[in-house]
Amino acid sequence: MGNEPPSNRQEAEPERTNRSRDRGIYEIKIRGCLDSSWSTWFDGLLLTADCERNVTVISGEVPDQAALHGLLIKVRDLGLPLIGVRREEPGRSSA
Repeated sequence: MGNEPPSNRQEAEPERTNRSRDRGIYEIKIRGCLDSSWSTWFDGLLLTADCERNVTVISGEVPDQAALHGLLIKVRDLGLPLIGVRREEPGRSSA
């Protein structure tokens, strides 16, 4: 009952307009050392590599869940192990 799909298109519309809530700042941490030249391939996000620890953090604003999944597919396609994904909550700073 509560998990049934909307019965008509009008009820489904508000869900579509909530996509802006999916926008956020994400950090994707991977095992491996990628330099900043990979930024374009990762949709212009910032790459911060710690080659001594063999870790790279890919960070920046991601417009929605589809874009986030696209980034994760790129990580998978490179064969690099995913360490973690973190979303920064609006209004909070990691500093």
